[in-house]
Amino acid sequence: MTDSASHPTEHRPATAAAGAEDQARALRLVHGYMASQALGAAVRLSIPERLAESPKSCAELAAATDTDQDALRRLLRALEALGLVERPGRTDRFALTSFGQVLRSDADAPAHALADLFTSAAVWRPWGELHQSVRTGRTAFETVFGMPAFAYIGRQPELSALFNAAMAETAQGAADVVAAGYDFSGFPTVVDVGGGNGTLLAALLSAHPDSRGVLFDTQTGVREAAKVLAEAGVADRCEITTGDFFTAVPAGGDAYVLKSVIHDWDDELARTVLRRCREAMPEQAKLLLVEPVLPDENGPAAELSVVLSDLNMLVMAGGRERTAAEYAALLDSAGLELTGVGDPLAPTHFQVLEAVPR
Repeated sequence: MTDSASHPTEHRPATAAAGAEDQARALRLVHGYMASQALGAAVRLSIPERLAESPKSCAELAAATDTDQDALRRLLRALEALGLVERPGRTDRFALTSFGQVLRSDADAPAHALADLFTSAAVWRPWGELHQSVRTGRTAFETVFGMPAFAYIGRQPELSALFNAAMAETAQGAADVVAAGYDFSGFPTVVDVGGGNGTLLAALLSAHPDSRGVLFDTQTGVREAAKVLAEAGVADRCEITTGDFFTAVPAGGDAYVLKSVIHDWDDELARTVLRRCREAMPEQAKLLLVEPVLPDENGPAAELSVVLSDLNMLVMAGGRERTAAEYAALLDSAGLELTGVGDPLAPTHFQVLEAVPR
């Protein structure tokens, strides 16, 4: 009998330690929703705004936010552990950290509305049915709420306003990166299809003072656009027009930009949007999709943010993230040819896909 056989527990401590670490790692993932809900609670209670005024004791903050002092202290402990608030000098006074500043609604690069939206029942409940979407291939949102997500959002004024604010925050975080990361100087007229409040187009026009823009979205989508464009100093070079991109888009542009549009839709509806763009495009125009791109099946593992976005499309809207090959096939079916895929525009996960009429 060998020595190792006579001591069968010799290697168990290392194995047990590794197993315990794996379990702890799994539990950190399992508990992730608790952390996101803590952020959502902080935003809904206006804690970031109150602490931005000045550091406050728990009692002062409870009075300012009309909350139970003991329960608030427990939330603040969690926010401190997450790095969002701190206690300078380990006193009873709480202050926002630099990280926590992003939860302010007036932050330079906010995540305020995003935290509110993604921890709201409109997102929370469908995600609880992810397993059913995987079983059936159907969108969980429709199972939970009885209608497609965009139809439901359109019928809920408060949710619609929150959704548009969250999309504006997403655009704000990416706008300058996209404007700097792709050369738009060769396009006299840029049409931003589904451009929301105009944040991206404002950044593009600011970076290229010789260009003009056309912002196209629904009436609700462009509600804040005039203000955004005016504040950026580009309102005199931009036309705001409304409509339905499933029906028609403005004609005659040199570049057609669609950011975070195509991934919202299944292939059939995405193809319809692309065909409307193709019909509007002069032969020399370019179509520019700004989307995450999944690696090919035999490529490296995808970034976590991209695959979670893909699952979010499955759960919420029925759309999907796509590989470059899938985009090429989709564009081809709409009368367009994929001619280039740019590198990821750090620190975002967006890439610019170029296409031309064929």
